[in-house]
Amino acid sequence: MEPPAAACGLLSVAGTEVRGGRREPCVLSLGRRSGRYGIVIHSQEKENSNPDYIPINSRFKCVQEAEETLLIDIATNTGCKVRIQGDETAERLFEIPDEERCLGFLSEVQSIQEAHLKASLPNPKDSASWHQVEKNLPGLSQASSSGALEFEDDFNALSLEEKRNMQNHQTGSRREPPPPPVPQNRQFHREREGTSRDQPKVTNTMRKMFFPSTQSGQREGLIKHLLAKREKAYVNLHNFRFFVGTWNVNGQSPDSSLEPWLVCDTEPPDFYCIGFQELDLSTEAFFYLDSAKEQEWLSAVEKSLHPQAKYKKVQMVRLVGMMLLIFAKKDQLSNIRDIMTESVGTGIMGKMGNKGGVAVRFVFHNTTFCVVNSHLAAHVEDFERRNQDYKDICARMSFVTPDDSLPLLNIMKHDVVIWLGDLNYRLCLPDASEVKSLISKNELQKLLTYDQLNIQRTHKKAFADFTEGEIKFIPTYKYDSKTDRWDSSGKCRVPAWCDRILWRGGNINQLRYCSHMELKTSDHKPVSALFRIGVKIVDEQKYRKSFEDIVRLMDRMENDFLPSLELSRREFEFENVKFRQLQKQKFQITNNGQVTCHFSFIPKLNDIHYCKPWLRAEPCEGYLEPDESTDISLDVYVSKDSVTLLNSGEDKIEDILVLHLDRGKDYFLTISGTYLPSCFGTSLEALCRMRRPIREVPVTKLIDLVSSFCYSVKHTEVQEAKQAAKSILSQHPQQRNSLLCRRAWLSAVPNL
Repeated sequence: MEPPAAACGLLSVAGTEVRGGRREPCVLSLGRRSGRYGIVIHSQEKENSNPDYIPINSRFKCVQEAEETLLIDIATNTGCKVRIQGDETAERLFEIPDEERCLGFLSEVQSIQEAHLKASLPNPKDSASWHQVEKNLPGLSQASSSGALEFEDDFNALSLEEKRNMQNHQTGSRREPPPPPVPQNRQFHREREGTSRDQPKVTNTMRKMFFPSTQSGQREGLIKHLLAKREKAYVNLHNFRFFVGTWNVNGQSPDSSLEPWLVCDTEPPDFYCIGFQELDLSTEAFFYLDSAKEQEWLSAVEKSLHPQAKYKKVQMVRLVGMMLLIFAKKDQLSNIRDIMTESVGTGIMGKMGNKGGVAVRFVFHNTTFCVVNSHLAAHVEDFERRNQDYKDICARMSFVTPDDSLPLLNIMKHDVVIWLGDLNYRLCLPDASEVKSLISKNELQKLLTYDQLNIQRTHKKAFADFTEGEIKFIPTYKYDSKTDRWDSSGKCRVPAWCDRILWRGGNINQLRYCSHMELKTSDHKPVSALFRIGVKIVDEQKYRKSFEDIVRLMDRMENDFLPSLELSRREFEFENVKFRQLQKQKFQITNNGQVTCHFSFIPKLNDIHYCKPWLRAEPCEGYLEPDESTDISLDVYVSKDSVTLLNSGEDKIEDILVLHLDRGKDYFLTISGTYLPSCFGTSLEALCRMRRPIREVPVTKLIDLVSSFCYSVKHTEVQEAKQAAKSILSQHPQQRNSLLCRRAWLSAVPNL
């Protein structure tokens, strides 16, 4: 096995392997065996043993466990946990303390795996790709610097024209502007404000956008990026009211109207986001999709929505006992699109649905929303398990976009995220009587300093970049069912604010945050919050103007990066051209653009060669770096193949050359001159008919002489054919229609 290429670089990381509760120091590196890459695991405790090798193939898996730093923006280095599984290898867990180095190593592994997958698929050769052009450069330079001209009479035999690029017309059509961009993530909001709106800074990334390998999708992506950065120019914020509620119903059925919870505001909300936990505690709920409790609570909600507005259910999602309902006013339904649901179980064995989360994501006008309803691990001492449940939900919950080319959307890649549910964070006070005493004295703020959720958020262990409104209501857990009494059972649970509502995003104002003591169905009290959220609505006229401005800017940028040439001259005149006497004229071309350009002479429309037989350009193609110049020689040489037409006046020393730039414009060169006719290339019959030197014969007379000669030749051939046919018929009269007679006729007159 070959050693890693760079054991000290990103191709190796030091860490520990977690196996059977023990941690063994090890080093992970990239190595090659039989020409294929793989993960090499060197155990430091077993120095003399052979290292383990896991090949990287289509069945190789390397997954990083969810950590807070992967989901939100926290400038900390907490290390990484990586799970690796091979074709015939069980899953192994590694802990890498250096997160930055670990991410670099994982990036290398991912690149190798992607390359392997691409190599296993048929990949048509792209002759226009830039790297292949570079490979061809040496051969081209040799061909273009061949030295002596070594003229031959037959220019077509030189095969130079075989190397010409056929003209490649790039047709473009004016497109309608794309729909207003919906930000895939929040990176646009973190862009530095120092960049000019009218003339963004041109970076190397932008330069690469315009190289020969550029695809149209890259241009569209850059336009969308600039549109998102200029969003304020064409987007207006309109406020909408969102009611958000959560209630752990402890497996009970509704026994009263829900209006005290859902209709506590005089003005009807535009949206309802309602989450339930422990909807159904029966064993059947774990194994069957249907639940009678689902329909019971859905009907109870629909009957209790605000009477001053008409609502329609947008979406519902349920996982065992967790259910999330989204309702919207009927007149807003047409503005809602891209609705998707997802669920993640984190309960028994880390997978079952007794704990976990359900979510609905949608786009309202031009703002993306994600509403999450979760039920996290219980018990006072298990706050770390609750933290892990939160991280698992964030890491495992992703939404598949309709466009397969776009990456999956996770929870955090939305403009507005609302997280509600029974989060189960308790108070770090073991004495229930002390807690109840502080509640009776209304010292809620003192109690909240012992709240586990607040503590974990402060330490950035969970919900670090979420916001929660000020809590002014007493704990919502735990009560005796059907009463307002604190838990009087033998367990005597310590009261806690288990039921919470948090949010993440901009343009969000919480108008109220309260519990509803009137509802006594469960051992929890329902909680609700009312939000006023600024939703981005596109002004179509302003959007079109911004789009057109960006397209014009892109056109200017593309023009700046299009190849361009400066020609020292474009008109050439050759005087007194004679048979087999070479004439040369040179001109210079200079690359005055910002990118490397490829030039070539191309055939005109309906032509095979780029020039007439008596003309040649050297070099006929090549490459120029920016500010580089080269001389091109135009050579006129009349050979035996072209002299006849020039002598007869049917051709002239006139031509137009097309100098083409790949991805650039064409330059036209005008060639003109005078030709001195010669007896060389003129038939003896035509010369015999001339009464003075050929150069003194008018062109029109030359054309007539050649034409009459051709007619006489054909007439003579016809007469000879007739005589041959008569001779055959006289010798073989019985074969008047035979094939022999026809062959004699055709052989005598091959051109008829």
